[in-house]
This record gives sequence, C-alpha cells and structure tokens, in this order.
Amino acid sequence: MPRAGNDGIEIEYDTIGDPHDEPLLLVMGFTAQMIAWEEKFCRAIADKGHFVIRYDNRDCGLSSHLDGVAVDMAAIFTARTGGGELPAVPYTLSEMASDGMAVLDALEIDQAHVVGASMGGMIVQTMAIEHPHRLRTVTSIMSMTGEPEYGQASPDAMAALMRPPPAGRSEAIDASVVASKIFSSPRYFDETRTRERAAASYDRAFYPEGAMRQMAAIVASGDRADGLREVSLPFLVMHGRADTLIGLSGGERTAELVKGANLVVLNDMGHDLPEPLWPFIVDTIASHATHAIG
Repeated sequence: MPRAGNDGIEIEYDTIGDPHDEPLLLVMGFTAQMIAWEEKFCRAIADKGHFVIRYDNRDCGLSSHLDGVAVDMAAIFTARTGGGELPAVPYTLSEMASDGMAVLDALEIDQAHVVGASMGGMIVQTMAIEHPHRLRTVTSIMSMTGEPEYGQASPDAMAALMRPPPAGRSEAIDASVVASKIFSSPRYFDETRTRERAAASYDRAFYPEGAMRQMAAIVASGDRADGLREVSLPFLVMHGRADTLIGLSGGERTAELVKGANLVVLNDMGHDLPEPLWPFIVDTIASHATHAIG
C-alpha cells in the first residue's frame, strides 16, 4: 500500500473508487486501524460518487510507530484538571490532523470531504479549525469537543477502554469482544462478526503501545470550543443515543458550537457503526457532501 510522509512520520493509506470522483477522507478513532472502515462500507460511499481514502493514524496499524517514547499520563491529567504546566507529549491532535493533510498531498488533492469517528471526529474537528481551506464538508461521528463536562463515558465503558492489553492473540481477541459488547449498539451486537474483526485487526498490526500516546494527544490537546465557534464549513454531527463511551451530549455540544451544523441522532446506535445502519449512515454522509456545498 502507498504511504504519505509528514515530518518523519509515514502514514499508510489506501483508496477505493474512481479518482475522478469527489474525494472523501475517512479518519478512524482511538487505536482503531483504517480497516475499521470496512471495505463494504467504503464501497457504498464510493458508489455514491466519491473517491474514498482511508488511512492508519500514527502509532496505529501500519503507519509509523513511536517505539519506546514514554508519556506521563498522570501528569498530563493533573495538568489538565488541576492546572499547572502541561508535560511535553510526543504529538497532539494537531499533528494527527496534519497527517491527514499529508495523505491528501500525496494524492495531489487540494480539497476533500472529511469524515471522522470517535477520536477521528476530534481529528476532523481539528482539521476544520486549522486547515479549513483543505476541506469541503465535515462529518463528525460519535465524537466530542474535548470539554470534560460533555460526552462523558459510563464507568464500565471507561474501564474497558483503559484495561491493559492481554499478551496473547486469543486473549486479545476475547478482550476486544468483551469491550465491544459494552461499547456497541445493543440491538445490533454480533459476537461472531466482532470476533472476526478483532482477529483481522490483531493479525494486521497489533500495537497496544501506541494507545497511551494517542490518549496523551487527546488529553493534551484540550478542548476545541473556541475554535469550533469560528468554523464556517458545512458541518454534520452524527451520534448514537446508546453510546456508552462518548455520551450523546458530546455530539450535541459539537453541533451547538458550530454555526449552522446539523445534528443527526440515531436512537439505536452505540459507539460503533453497525452494518444494519450503514444504508442510513452512508446516505446521510453522501447527502451532506453533495448538498451542503450547493
């Protein structure tokens, strides 16, 4: 697969669809590889007239890993919640947003529609604030603004997110299934499919070390409230009412801050993209991309 360079970081990406169609960049979430945007989902968007691009965030998948670079999460949390000097971090959401811009540069794309899920939503929000000239529309799915009072996780979901990774393949897959059941849409959870996805992700690139550095980037970046108030791009927010990892208020607050943003709430969606909802999600993303820019 091709790679894009960004200040010493290499970003793995691939594309689906006709390069002459409208480009649409997909940005995945915390520790999730680009294959979490499943090929069938991507092809459904491509069939709506889009050149779909997906990539691995840094410290995840087949993109660059910052092996051995330590972060002090306790000090970062203390600085953010109690004040004081923020410790240095390897990178922030700004650098992760610039990785996406590097992918567009590698493909010689001036502007693209961007869609982000969870941490990917935080990244596309950052793109909208820092790189608005590169974007046509923005879709933020099951995400939040970084303000701690919005989008809070349930205790069970947070505990599952922060649980130390198991050592072996079968243990890691089992743990992923257990966590996914807590996060996922209760109506649509499919243990067999979840296990298959976890196995595919493990076999492609199991790299738990990157999780703390990605979490450090999220926390150290702080909130985006002031920046989002200045965003004037066509902006869509999608969120599930059953989301236990980032509560609905995270999406509601995002839509509240961005002038003219549209908010779509899916009553039976959790912190996932269940296949039975793909037709609605794909149609909504495609309609936003097609009609929001006139």
